[in-house]
Amino acid sequence: MDIRRMLAGRLRTHERQDPLPLWTPWGEELRAEDKDAPTTHPHPQFARDAWGSLNGWWECAFASNPGGPAPERTAGVPAAFPLRIRVPFSPEALLSGVGRQLKPDELLWYRCMFEAPALEAGERLLLHFDAVDYACACYVNGRLAGTHAGGYLPFSFDVTDLLLPGENNELALCVRDPSDTESHPRGKQLLQCGTIWYTAQSGIWQDVWWERVPENHIEELLIDASQDAGDVSVSARIVRPGEELRLSLLSAEGALLARGAMVATEKSVAVRIPVKAPHLWCPEDPYLYGLRIEYGADVVTSYCAFRTVSVEPDAEGVPRFCLNHQPLFLRGLLDQGYWSDGLLTAPSASALEADIKAARDLGFNMLRKHIKVERDRWYWLCDRLGMLVWQDMVSGGTAPYNMWQVNQKPTISRFACGHFRDDTASHQVRLSSADPAFQEEWMRDCEDTVRYLRNHPCIVTWVLFNEGWGQFNARDAVRRVRAIDPTRPIDATSGWFDQGCGDFVSEHNYFRKLRVHLPRGSSRAFVISEFGGLTWHVKGHSSFLEPYGYAGFTSLREWRRAVRALLDKVNALEVKGLSGYVYTQLSDVEEETNGLLSYDRRVNKLLL
Repeated sequence: MDIRRMLAGRLRTHERQDPLPLWTPWGEELRAEDKDAPTTHPHPQFARDAWGSLNGWWECAFASNPGGPAPERTAGVPAAFPLRIRVPFSPEALLSGVGRQLKPDELLWYRCMFEAPALEAGERLLLHFDAVDYACACYVNGRLAGTHAGGYLPFSFDVTDLLLPGENNELALCVRDPSDTESHPRGKQLLQCGTIWYTAQSGIWQDVWWERVPENHIEELLIDASQDAGDVSVSARIVRPGEELRLSLLSAEGALLARGAMVATEKSVAVRIPVKAPHLWCPEDPYLYGLRIEYGADVVTSYCAFRTVSVEPDAEGVPRFCLNHQPLFLRGLLDQGYWSDGLLTAPSASALEADIKAARDLGFNMLRKHIKVERDRWYWLCDRLGMLVWQDMVSGGTAPYNMWQVNQKPTISRFACGHFRDDTASHQVRLSSADPAFQEEWMRDCEDTVRYLRNHPCIVTWVLFNEGWGQFNARDAVRRVRAIDPTRPIDATSGWFDQGCGDFVSEHNYFRKLRVHLPRGSSRAFVISEFGGLTWHVKGHSSFLEPYGYAGFTSLREWRRAVRALLDKVNALEVKGLSGYVYTQLSDVEEETNGLLSYDRRVNKLLL
């Protein structure tokens, strides 16, 4: 393969193309039937019976915001809302029905009327937003319910005291999104997208829903099903101590297996249940136990799985990724989580499930969720289907990145990847991470992401930094993540600037010969955490006329042979000490036509 031809693809840049409308099958179904409400709880691992979806058609309005003040400092809810928007799709997405980008000097206002459920004495109503990009202020009946900043994690407000009886309750949300004009965590979004950077989106992009809870309720759970200890432990953070936390362990079929209880004397309480010979979870047999957790009048249903993930030496002393203390070779795909009609929002849970099954059917056992926190149902599906997940943190930093430093130079030369520190101001300037406010925000989001997702058994590795994008103090980040979750391995620096920390030597290799570079005596496993990227543009199934990717092929047959040959080469490196790999990528994304699936998910290129 001609490396000059491949490098030309990696290094080129150009002005943004205009995207073409491109519908997935699920998006077409949603558009035709105008469905909106999900049929499963938004958070199956922390579910109550009393909930309701607020997804669907809302009103919206764009307003000028010169100088960019925070949403809560605006003049108030606008008098007119001239547009309709389908929540939870961003206005930039086809499925929103808007088709307009929110600019950094604008505000986006949402409004809907909803019926407040009847509350019994002592009950509260929580209003949940599973993701809003980036900063927002929420108003209920004209009064401020709360504010939030950060585009990828869920938040909620107790709106009980703001409600009116019946269905005439007004919910308004004001959103500001600076995108890449400020140094917040933003992922792969750019206002001027192109090549490996994608359309910036804004506003509500995950579920909006309400939940009725007792005043004294469970706020957070930490679930630890330990195969080694032979027990399951559930720790709960509660509003007020004094009542009994009751835990029931159920079989996958729903049969009661064991019970335990403990009176809460503080705002956190734990119950532990011994489990003899637990049924272990693995990709071939993803067995999930049911959990029922009760605290006073509050009842939460959840689930757990007995499995252990670690990096351990194999029989020859080579460090390997291990599942349940047995080496498991990771065959992964990079999963950006973008959709041609929904951008970061999948058109349905069925669409999410189809992606996971497609990866599994192609022979892969792991998905690396790339620079994105997915909606909770996706992790639930991976738990149920036995798909392992490497979870990335959302990158950010001062834009634009120094592409020579973080992309081009280390792509060309492996030597450039070593001996580059990330803990001094001068180095952090070159990594776009020198802003102290950004560092504080990134670290807070990183820790909150781990807390939010740590109960999902499918997640087997945390990936902290990618290719130096906003990288800083990786050693400290590893220490802080381990303090929250000591049960999972950590890929501290996927790609280039290894700081000798974490559990993996993690390299990206798109253009050099695939090799294993395992340092002698290392206790870290070696993974090729990105490679491949071979491009094939399927006419009529891309939102861009001009493709982008690595290498070029004259026919689909030639592309398919090259992909399979490359996968054969990387699989053969297992005996050389390779612990796993991540092929780029699961699906095409905008200009990037290097997916195994087309962007509209209608064509499986490898099986066509």
